[in-house]
Amino acid sequence: MHRIGFVVFDGFQSMSFAALSVFESANMMLEQPFYEMHFISEHGGLVRSSTGMVVDSKPFGRIPFDTVIVGGGVSILESAPSGVLSFITKASKKSRRLASICTGTFVLGEAGVLDGKRATTHWAQARGFQARFPGVRMEEDRIFLIDGNIWTSAGMTAGIDLALAMAEKDLGEAIARSIAQQLVVYHRRAGGQSQHSALLELSPKSDRIQKTLAYAKENLHTTLSVEQLAEVANLSPRQFSRTFRVETGQSPAKAVENLRLEAAKLLMEQTRHSVDEIAQETGFLDRRRMREAFLRGFGQPPQTIRRNARVQA
Repeated sequence: MHRIGFVVFDGFQSMSFAALSVFESANMMLEQPFYEMHFISEHGGLVRSSTGMVVDSKPFGRIPFDTVIVGGGVSILESAPSGVLSFITKASKKSRRLASICTGTFVLGEAGVLDGKRATTHWAQARGFQARFPGVRMEEDRIFLIDGNIWTSAGMTAGIDLALAMAEKDLGEAIARSIAQQLVVYHRRAGGQSQHSALLELSPKSDRIQKTLAYAKENLHTTLSVEQLAEVANLSPRQFSRTFRVETGQSPAKAVENLRLEAAKLLMEQTRHSVDEIAQETGFLDRRRMREAFLRGFGQPPQTIRRNARVQA
């Protein structure tokens, strides 16, 4: 039995609970209670979230936990209760895994358990975190990070990716993939993936353009000409180009290049595929064209990005 303690405090954000759905789904899939989940707090009893929802919690110290997870909340950005900090310090030494979701990283930082370690948090709070905890290697453009027994994740939904990674480690990739399908989420965003998605930055308004971008992302290995994309949108090439620019602020060609760059960078960082293989897979056709796109987009060639990723790892 893997016992999970989910730390709550006055003003915690209930969106953090989304991560617990991963463990609940694992139990249902296995048809046995592999994970046992508890809400825990400094004094136990009822604890109120930022939305007014109340949960019943057990006090710290009663039972040991395999995994301890601290959720996010605005209320702990400045300072967490002393009892919470003391518990986190002990958990970092006794629990197999200690994790934070979103701004829960601030609790870990204040408890001193992140000193000398790599961590991430919500991108909007990353600079403030780094200024407050200079001894922590903040990597603000990551979905989640693992350093030793410490796991940290970005914004609230990134907690699902973190929990899926835990389930994968405990139960294997096949089970984790099935859990993701059950939850209707992507299995699974890699920890090193950027918090900033090219698709999110484009923010298309209409279903037609959204559908076209989704098609482009799934078919990066093809040419993706304006004519091809316009056919997916059921528009003439001229109408499509005009509508696309109005909705996204970019030309179709520029948007496709950004999608190719995002995919190629991820493959450079997380696989051993050759530069030529990645160029083919992401539609750049050859290493020269991909190198030129990397220099435009990142100011560095692909090999430098791969080398930096390996050094960080």
